[in-house]
Amino acid sequence: MTEPQSFANHTRRDPLYHFIALPLILANFIISIVWAVQRPNFHHIWFAVFSFAVLVLVLMVRMYSAKVQDRVIRLEERLRLQSLAPQELRAQIYRLNEDQLIGLRFAADDEVVELAKQALEQNLTRKQIKERIKSWRADNWRI
Repeated sequence: MTEPQSFANHTRRDPLYHFIALPLILANFIISIVWAVQRPNFHHIWFAVFSFAVLVLVLMVRMYSAKVQDRVIRLEERLRLQSLAPQELRAQIYRLNEDQLIGLRFAADDEVVELAKQALEQNLTRKQIKERIKSWRADNWRI
């Protein structure tokens, strides 16, 4: 059984991506650069260029999927705050930036409204919001 999610352990790594695919693609790129420098010919230079393109592609795919998740989190948290916040705060929910909304996703329903108020009043960062959470709401779907 895994321990409950908290500020200390909430970051996630995908072993296939972070520890196998990305290191192999990075190593491939480095090796291709070495070959192109040691034995400069069309094939080695082309291999280095192609290896760079593959590395960029892999990083972009990761960034795009993370951005889509961030957009979904932003929508989910705005809807959650709309249903939990008092009327006077609802009009201000759209002032919360993406970083703040992503930080608020870990706060339990009973404290998310107060943290949202603090985030607006004190311009809290994602990390500052997460550090203030007392009752952690795990997000096990994030990659």
